[in-house]
Amino acid sequence: MAAFVETATEIALAAGSLLRYFFERRVRFEMKGDYDLVTEADRASEKLVVERLREHFPTHSIVAEEGGGQETGTEYRWYVDPLDGTTNFAHGYPAWNVTMALEKSGELIAGVVFDPFRGELFAAEKGSGAFLNGHRLKVSAASRIADSLLCTGFPNHNRKTNPNIHYFHDLAMSAHGVRRGGSAGIDLAYVAAGRLDGFWEFGLSPWDMAAGIVLIEEAGGVCSDMAGRKHFLKSPHLLADNGLVHAELLGVFGEISAGRSRHAMPVPSAL
Repeated sequence: MAAFVETATEIALAAGSLLRYFFERRVRFEMKGDYDLVTEADRASEKLVVERLREHFPTHSIVAEEGGGQETGTEYRWYVDPLDGTTNFAHGYPAWNVTMALEKSGELIAGVVFDPFRGELFAAEKGSGAFLNGHRLKVSAASRIADSLLCTGFPNHNRKTNPNIHYFHDLAMSAHGVRRGGSAGIDLAYVAAGRLDGFWEFGLSPWDMAAGIVLIEEAGGVCSDMAGRKHFLKSPHLLADNGLVHAELLGVFGEISAGRSRHAMPVPSAL
């Protein structure tokens, strides 16, 4: 598996360099939905990643966000987000990354998240730990929501029906804070690095979270869906944390989903 991680790292670094070039040019974007953006940088990065994966692993399947992958029927499948955080990228906000993960027979075995802006390369392989620029990662030691810094995201699709504002509000009132970075790959990598204590989100795609799940589990954390069930890449929601706050977070999620929020939303008032 080391060869998989090494190759993915080389490809992610090359794609990151390409994305920096586009970022400095402030490329134009297109809409592929009411709120979902895509840029020429997404397409160029995906082309680079997919071509190089095919060169190294011609029999492997590839699932890529912009549709440039291939299905071969092999037991190996790569999940690629060539530019995670496109909205940030398009607006010049420096929180975006390249993320790649490898699945074997339905089990995630390797993942890489590269943040070109900060020069941070997060990498993990199953059974061998998670690392940031070669230094081993370990999740945080926070044992209560009250002592935690959490993170979440809001999807570009189905905004009007997404319930996450209720979860965001309740946990913002209970934790040290809740961040919304706009790049799930970085958010999950930060949980693995102990910079965040937990992350949750509705409606993520497999390529958004596959690498982050490997990183967190190899750093000693826990992933499930938001009801505590085993998480699959097609699950409708994800909870990933240091393991110590997992049960408490599940309890809060259960109360909110049942309509029993711990903190009522304030009524808006005129300024």
